[in-house]
Amino acid sequence: MAKAKRKTGKRKTALTQLMYSLSPELQEIVGAKKMTRPQVVKKIWIYIKAKKLQDSKNRRLINPDKKLSAVLGSRSIDMLKMAGVLSKHIKK
Repeated sequence: MAKAKRKTGKRKTALTQLMYSLSPELQEIVGAKKMTRPQVVKKIWIYIKAKKLQDSKNRRLINPDKKLSAVLGSRSIDMLKMAGVLSKHIKK
């Protein structure tokens, strides 16, 4: 019987992921000057949930408040398009 091969690839952890500089508008929401991309998305979702900014009928839509509209724009945005819009505020 042949032995199963183990995967030797390294997992990405918070230590190996790149830290990005954030725009001043995004810094106001997440509360930090540098973060990894997953950390930024997580903080944005914490903000959205705390302020109850998801549309009540269509949960995929985010209705930005004044602070979030500086980052995402003033119109409602689909949650899947949010990462693309956030890219403009995340710099290497």
